[in-house]
Amino acid sequence: MSKPRLLPTGFCWCGCGKEIGLGKFFAQGHDKVAEAAYMAVHHEASVARLLSDTGFAPGNRETIREAALDRGGWELCPKGCGYAGAPASINNHINRHHKEK
Repeated sequence: MSKPRLLPTGFCWCGCGKEIGLGKFFAQGHDKVAEAAYMAVHHEASVARLLSDTGFAPGNRETIREAALDRGGWELCPKGCGYAGAPASINNHINRHHKEK
């Protein structure tokens, strides 16, 4: 089931009312403002509470890391070190920690 495509409105989605450029959802840095506000409203401003509320606390069905690897587009470092992240993060990690000498 696919979700409908989100369309920018010309105003920042954090709720500040700032008019922004075409094709953007947030003024610079305001995505983090919106994220913090959401966390405050829904999860006591706590990532631990978020994970517990959504079934990803230790001892539950799976960890958030496992879910990200399974269906979130994350990958494991191909060098076998165990690092996991989004493809761009993997590239940065390899360049920083596995440079050939």
